[in-house]
Amino acid sequence: MKFLDQVKIYIKAGNGGDGSPSFRREKFIEFGGPDGGDGGKGGSVILKAEQNLNTLIDFRYQQHHKAARGENGSGQNRTGRGGEDLILKVPLGTQVFEEDNKTLLYDFTKIGEKFIVASGGKGGLGNTRFKSSTNRAPRKYTKGMVGEEFTIWLQLKTIADIGIIGLPNAGKSSLLAAITNANPKIANYQFTTLNPNLGVASYDDKEVTLADIPGLIEGAHEGTGLGTKFLKHIERCKSLLHLIDITNDDLKKSYNQVKKELRNYSKDLIKKKELIVLNKIDLLDKDIVKKTVKNFSKDKNCEVLTLSTLEKDSISKIKAKLISYVS
Repeated sequence: MKFLDQVKIYIKAGNGGDGSPSFRREKFIEFGGPDGGDGGKGGSVILKAEQNLNTLIDFRYQQHHKAARGENGSGQNRTGRGGEDLILKVPLGTQVFEEDNKTLLYDFTKIGEKFIVASGGKGGLGNTRFKSSTNRAPRKYTKGMVGEEFTIWLQLKTIADIGIIGLPNAGKSSLLAAITNANPKIANYQFTTLNPNLGVASYDDKEVTLADIPGLIEGAHEGTGLGTKFLKHIERCKSLLHLIDITNDDLKKSYNQVKKELRNYSKDLIKKKELIVLNKIDLLDKDIVKKTVKNFSKDKNCEVLTLSTLEKDSISKIKAKLISYVS
């Protein structure tokens, strides 16, 4: 399934049904009087957060959404049937903006949340409603009200417990595949991952949701390499797992480059709890790994762990540590 995290759609709630101007006409009843029923209410357009969705791709192929109209009232004081509501399912983390794409209307943060984005029009009144002691045979009735219609923007910001960040080809997708049920694309070249991937890791009957954020390069906060598209998905993560390829020539430079992009995009990202993991230790001698970790950890205020996605013990230790970061 393709990934889409922003889309513009048109929505239209149903119009209310018209009231009826009917009069009772029956044999042997000379003055039957008015018996026109009210019109039915138009259907509303409702957005609902669903757990099993992680993209807005469905809205690319259908961008106009209209709810059903309310039925007209009829004789014998029968009220028209109300129009059926139109429920549009969106992923958790979806934000609803006005047409300017700046004014926030609603933010979905819980599964099952609903938001009435366009209300259906009220049904019109039948002539029975206007009967009085001085007006026994009113011909007055009202038409149904027009349903609301808007053009809105939907933006998706991934919600995860931990966001996996790092430079391209640091092994983020391999890590996600090793500790969760996700199946991201894995290859030995940069920018293999072009969209955020979600996975759920289980350990001791506890679960943690992880998001694999595509590689951040220099200038990402300005949009280089689709950087701003990726960085916004980190905003919702509770903690960050900073993955670094231990075979890089300059680990501190690699680390600082990613931190710089986070800081330039939003200072709030720097305040998040962080865990540093030096990956691909199976490619180096154990003594070199120990020396590298010792030198790199000197000025760090967070934990620094090592990892090889080829070793089960290494994966289990990382899982246990991740659970402690969200519990």
